[in-house]
Amino acid sequence: MIGCILSAAGTAISIAIGVLAAGLVIFAIVYHAVRKKQGKGGCDCGCAGCSGHCASCRPDHRSEEKKN
Repeated sequence: MIGCILSAAGTAISIAIGVLAAGLVIFAIVYHAVRKKQGKGGCDCGCAGCSGHCASCRPDHRSEEKKN
């Protein structure tokens, strides 16, 4: 009887860990999409005093060429 209960508890814990891991992945994807929509880069630097070395702060020259 105790073995059956312990087995069920182990299964429940495994399922809870799996759901938590999936939730963290979904949260990270949604959080990234929201920040990107707000115009914030992935570097979290704000780019106010940035020298332009990261891809988020550097203007995309290819898009400017297509506009002309």
